[in-house]
Amino acid sequence: MFAADASPPFEDDSELNRHWGKVYGIDNDVGTIRSILVHRPGPEMKIVDPKKRIAEIGSFGDMEKGWYFQSDTPPDIPKMQSQHDAMVRALESEGIEVHHVEGVDHTRLKSCYTRDPLIMVKGGAIVCRMGARIRRGEELAITRTLAKIGVPILRTISGTGVMEGGSFAWINNKTCAIGVGVRVNREGAEQVGEVLKRQGVELLIVELPGYDIHIDVSFLMIDKDLALVNPFGLPYSFMEDLNSRGVRLIEISPADDSWINNSLAIAPGKLLMPEGATNETLDRLAKHHVSWITVPFAAMHKNGGGIHCSTTPLRRDGV
Repeated sequence: MFAADASPPFEDDSELNRHWGKVYGIDNDVGTIRSILVHRPGPEMKIVDPKKRIAEIGSFGDMEKGWYFQSDTPPDIPKMQSQHDAMVRALESEGIEVHHVEGVDHTRLKSCYTRDPLIMVKGGAIVCRMGARIRRGEELAITRTLAKIGVPILRTISGTGVMEGGSFAWINNKTCAIGVGVRVNREGAEQVGEVLKRQGVELLIVELPGYDIHIDVSFLMIDKDLALVNPFGLPYSFMEDLNSRGVRLIEISPADDSWINNSLAIAPGKLLMPEGATNETLDRLAKHHVSWITVPFAAMHKNGGGIHCSTTPLRRDGV
């Protein structure tokens, strides 16, 4: 009568509702979003000094202080904020509860890209260990914010593992993919895989080509069995694997900016996209009965991320 009762598992809805008061976590990348995490660009952007230019890499930056802004022009902070606000309004107009990261360090100019410091799985979050040293430390504000919201933290990447959420994707509720490369190593992927294995989820390791940073600039699930892809950023073997699993692929036009692929599925077959997609890509989406909402996001792109990078869903409906 005193034996520990292990069932149902932690991530079961009944367990989460009873002990955590709400079901947090996701098992797909396309179900209707109920709550999401963002960070509006703020005072941390002021670390960018227009007088500090590193000509050989075409970037503003300071190696000693550990920041860079990869652009020909300094950040237009009011415009970034305006575009981020437009994104938030679009999310809220869909009935999505928007949470904001609190306590961002004044030097962490990439914190507006909330996708990377955490991964949402069944039952809660995995806090990452950022691969880029310029971003390492963002995990603290994320951890404190998750605790305040009440999101369970199932694991924190530790040891020599490095992991960033932009390289993690749900394919379906039993399969995930992680792109390993310059920002994510196999140790980090394996630590995520240990959590997934206990939830009955298969993990696919995808070797990203060259210096590609994250899988989410080339691969995006947009419906239950439909993905938007940039084929030049993915191994052909991965696309073959997707086809074998019944996932249909829509290729973005070669004329499109890669940030078009970094959109966000807010519901099955419904996207939040940046402005600027070619008619060719939009026609392909429409042919597959995909709808979309667009917002301006070019100023946000200049800091190194898109709409997908700037959002982390905390709760999605199942599909």
